[in-house]
Amino acid sequence: MLNNRKIRIMTQLAIYEKKEGKPDFKLAKYYKTDYARLQALKSILWATVCFCIGLGVFAIYKLEWLLDNLMSMDYKELGWKLLGVYIAVISVYVIGSIFGYSIYYSISRKKLNRYYKMLGKLKSIYKEEDEYK
Repeated sequence: MLNNRKIRIMTQLAIYEKKEGKPDFKLAKYYKTDYARLQALKSILWATVCFCIGLGVFAIYKLEWLLDNLMSMDYKELGWKLLGVYIAVISVYVIGSIFGYSIYYSISRKKLNRYYKMLGKLKSIYKEEDEYK
């Protein structure tokens, strides 16, 4: 005889494993702080790349002005200003990525906890069936 409760739980588990569960299972390998730090490092890398591209595009946009004022510019002051802007951009990216990925990790762990609870229910159903036989 078919056990409808067992079939329903197994179906829900299979759907979760196929659709939503793949990234959650990959996240389960990390601690929350390690995952957030790894993503922050990736954000630093990509923010640096984007900052350099943006700086290059801005330099091309202002190329005529740069060539006209090439000899009269204070490069030390320009370097400090660029460094300040870079640090501000990186700070925003790091804080945002740590906050955002911590929330993402927490949501993922809640889904995984529900998955493991359902596995526990399925295990208890199997134990009941074994005891019945």
